[in-house]
Amino acid sequence: MQSVIRIILQRLALGLLTLFVVSIVIFTAVNMLPGDFAQAILGQGATPEAVEAIRRDLGLDQPPITRYFQWLGSAVQGDLGNSFAQANFASFVGADSGVRTTVAQQIAPRFANTMFLAAVTACIAVPVSLLLGILAALFRNSVFDRATNVTTLTSISSPEFFLAYVLILFLAVLNPVLPSLSNIFEGMSFSERLEKTLLPALTLTLVVTAHMMRMTRAAIINLLASPYIEMARLKGISPMRVIVKHALPNALAPIINVIALNLAYLITGVVVVEVVFVYPGIGQLFVDSVKIRDIPVVQACCLIFAAAYILLNLLADILSILSNPRLRHPK
Repeated sequence: MQSVIRIILQRLALGLLTLFVVSIVIFTAVNMLPGDFAQAILGQGATPEAVEAIRRDLGLDQPPITRYFQWLGSAVQGDLGNSFAQANFASFVGADSGVRTTVAQQIAPRFANTMFLAAVTACIAVPVSLLLGILAALFRNSVFDRATNVTTLTSISSPEFFLAYVLILFLAVLNPVLPSLSNIFEGMSFSERLEKTLLPALTLTLVVTAHMMRMTRAAIINLLASPYIEMARLKGISPMRVIVKHALPNALAPIINVIALNLAYLITGVVVVEVVFVYPGIGQLFVDSVKIRDIPVVQACCLIFAAAYILLNLLADILSILSNPRLRHPK
C-alpha cells in the first residue's frame, strides 16, 4: 500500500512540474502573438500617449518576467485576472476600475458548456467503443471486424470540420432532425440543451471512437492466447463470457489509458467543433479572445486546457496502477 501511495505522489509531483513548465510556454507563446491590444482598441488614429496610458493601466508596460510571476501567483490563488475586452473603456483610463469583468466570470459558464458537451460525447462514445471493441475481438477477421475497422479508421482520418459539415448536411439540411447551430443559453431545459448539443457530440464521437475501439480490440486479442483463457475455453465457457469475465478485466489498464486520453481530447480539442457549430464553450471563447488579443482570457483558456489534459493523464496512470497488481507491487 505504501508503494502505491508513493507512486501516486510521484505522479502528482510530476504533474505539477509539467504544469509549471507548460505555464511558461503558454505565457511566452501568448505574449508573442502579433498585434497589441491597446492599439487594437483605440484604432489606427490613436496617439502614442493614449496607447501608453492603456498599456500602463493594464500592466503591459512591465517586464515579461514580472508579469509572468504576477500572473502565476494570482492563478495559484484562483485569480485569473480581468478580461481586457469585457472591460468598460472608462476603466482603462482609471475612471472606474470596478466595472471590469473577471476572467473567471467569463470562463465559468463557457467551461460548464464544454463539460456538458464532453459528458454527452463520453456517454455515447465510451459504451459504443467498448461494445464495438469486444465484438470485433470476438468476431476477429470477420466481415464485421473488417467493416468496423474501415469505418472507424475513415472517421478518425477525416478532419473534424469535414465530419461536422457532413453531419450538418445529412442531419440538419437534407433531413432536418437536429439543429445545425448549437445556440445554448442559460435557462434552457435539459432536453433542449441535449438536442442542440447532440450534433457536435456525434461529431466528436466519430473522432474518438476509433482510438478506444481499436485499443479495446487489441488489448483483448492480446490476452486471448493466454493459458488461463485457454483453460476457460476448455471448460466450455461461452466465447462472450470468456472475453467479458476473464479477458476484459485484465485488459483494463491500456483501455483506461486510451479512454482518459480521449476524454482529455474532448475538453482540450473541441475548438474546431465548437467554432463550426457556434457552440458557446471554452473553445469558441478561446478563438474569439485570440482574435481581439484578450491576453488574460487566452492564457486562462490555455492553462485550463493544459491542466485538464495533465489531470486526466494522471487519473489514467493512477487507475492503471490500481487495476493492475503488477503495477501495485513493482519489483
